[in-house]
Formats: sequence, structure tokens, C-alpha cells
Amino acid sequence: MTFEQEKKPYQFSSRDETAGDPGVGWDEPTEDALDELPYFDPHRLNVVSGEELSDMRLEPVRFCVEGLLPEGLSILGGAAKAGKSWLVLDLGVRVARGLPLWEIPTRKGDVLYLCLEDSLNRVQERLNRVTDDPPDNLFFSISAGTIGGGLCDQIRGFQRDHPELVLVVVDIFQVVRGDSTELSYAGDYAEVRQLKALAEELRISLLLVHHLRKQQDRDPLNMLSGTTGISGAADAVYVLQRTHRDAADAALACTGRDIEQRTLRLRFDSDCCRWECLSDSAGQPEKKLPGELEALVALVRERGSFAGTNTELAEQYNCFAGTHLSAKALKQKMNQWRYGLEECGLYFESCRSNGLRTVSVEYRPSAGSDASDANDAKTAAVTTCVPCVTCDPAVAP
Repeated sequence: MTFEQEKKPYQFSSRDETAGDPGVGWDEPTEDALDELPYFDPHRLNVVSGEELSDMRLEPVRFCVEGLLPEGLSILGGAAKAGKSWLVLDLGVRVARGLPLWEIPTRKGDVLYLCLEDSLNRVQERLNRVTDDPPDNLFFSISAGTIGGGLCDQIRGFQRDHPELVLVVVDIFQVVRGDSTELSYAGDYAEVRQLKALAEELRISLLLVHHLRKQQDRDPLNMLSGTTGISGAADAVYVLQRTHRDAADAALACTGRDIEQRTLRLRFDSDCCRWECLSDSAGQPEKKLPGELEALVALVRERGSFAGTNTELAEQYNCFAGTHLSAKALKQKMNQWRYGLEECGLYFESCRSNGLRTVSVEYRPSAGSDASDANDAKTAAVTTCVPCVTCDPAVAP
């Protein structure tokens, strides 16, 4: 059993969806399927040390809307008739086409929109008002099973037929929750948790559209209908609030585990039935490498590669950059900006050998770059770092 298998999250199965009735929607797993399940020992925990975790090359969070809608389970809350459906319909069209939303890049792919409170007539009318060229990879359904009655298997089946699936919208969450009227934190958390596990299993963004309570609260998250178990289980939560019922302006409060907390000021354009962004508290800052790492890229770009201890790398780096950065501080920055470094062509791997923490670093020029600059420094003149020594200028006779 590899570590990759051990670290896979638990995935809900058909047995979970039909709890108490294994005869419904349940097939006994095959031996191959059992081999794919994560290893679980009730008497031991599978752990990873802080040092190992720090140096692991884990895949970064993927986004459906860059920096705003992450892969996983998200919730969009809003009052009745506040314009939630217009927002998610426009989102679905843009993701299907790969067009930006409010100048924010989207990840192009297939989209499934479960519009469970509407008729096909109403969905058609809305679609024709939002776009005159509907994408053929945007799919609609006005019916679906409940969380305990086959919904997860329906979405799995759709993804098997459409492997480029990126986004699933459930509008509205209450319809797929079943007929239970029990209100409890544990129940709300368990329901959302099942859908969250499904989103992680399929590597998609699953967006639940949900209602708000009538009671106002200073914290928008507390306004979601139900207990805090709903927002607690979600990866991201968005709350859409108009300034008043007839107002065209609204605020979209955004918070989550993998996104920056921000508020977008929106205005509804009744002509094209789309929400326009007036302002974004987060802005759109350009993400750059820290200056220290730009110098590291320049160093390795000259040398082509490096292999040695963290301390040796720091010594050569400080000699090159004229700084006094500690080995720990340099390595911490490298771990934090791993993918930014890779975008610049710098790749590294860490390990421990004979009690010493070592690192191998390599510069790999991209296909469009001039590879000669990576080889410029592979001469004797630059393979050894020589500290700079100031000298007195020669005095003319």
C-alpha cells in the first residue's frame, strides 16, 4: 500500500446513500475495487511528519473560477428571487466556454446545471436571455434524486459520460435533501459532507444554491437557512444580498478555506440579465515571486543545477545575492512558492541523507525560452562561487 493510497480521503459509496437498505443501489464491490480503497487500521493512525509534509510535492488547489470558486463543495446563499439563478446560469455559460467571469479566468469544461425548481420553459427563456449562442457542453436537468436516493450516483454516471466535467450546480439545495424535517447540526453537516466527498472524488466544483433566513445577522454565514453545520462542512460560502428588494445593486460576500475573504459589489443588468462587478475588495493583484526567490531562479539558471545540503545551498545563494538568508528561511520560501518557482523553470526535490537535509535543484527552460541561457554558466568561471572582495581602484601614475 503506497502513501498515495493511504492519504486518499474516504469516499462515500452507494451504501452510504441507501443507509439501512443495502438492496437499493448497492452492488458488492469487486476485488479490484477493494484494492482501491484507502488502507484503514482501527488500531493505528496513518501519519506524516511535519518535515515530510513540508517537503511533499502536493498538487495545488484547482479552481473553476481562479481564486474565487475552488474545486470541492461550495454554497451560494441568497434570499428568494434575489437573482441567484441568473448568477449561476451566467457562470455555467462562461465556464462551458472558458470565458472569464468579471475579468477573472475560468477553467473551461463541461457543466451540469440541476435547476430543480424550474420548468424547461422557464430555463429556456432564461438561457435565451443570457446568451444567443448556448454552448453544447452546458447541460440541464429539472429533476434529480435526493442525497439519500441516488443523486451521487447520478452525478457519477454523468461524469462517466462527460469526463471533462468541471462544474455541477444544484439549484436548489433543499430539493435534494429529502423529506426529513429534523433540524440538527449533525444532520446538516452529514448531508453536506456526502456531497463534499463526491466533489473531491470526481475532482469537480459542486455549487449548492441555498436560501437565507429572514433574520438579519452581521455575519453573512449565519444567515444561511439551517444550522452552522451547512457552512461548516463547505469549502467556500458566498452570500448574495441586495441593498433592498427592488435594488439593482447587491453585495456578494465570499469566504472559504482556499479563497481570500472578499466582498464584490455587483449590479444587475436587466437588459442582458447578468450581474456586473462594480468593485472587488480583493482587487486583482499580480502574483509575483518574492525578490529572494527571483535571485534564486537567476542563480540556478546560471548554474543549471545544484545538489547538496540546505546549508550549502543557502551559502551559495547568499554569496550570489549578497544577502544573509538562513538555510531554514530560504527552504521555507521555496516550499511556499514551489509552483511559482516551477512556472519560472526551477524544480527541486528534498530528502534527508545521513541525518542531513539535502535538496537537488534544477533549471528546466520552457519550450518557448532560449535554452542557451541555462547553459551559459556551465563553464569553469561560474561553477564555483567566489565571494566578492572590494578592491582599491588603481591610481594613475
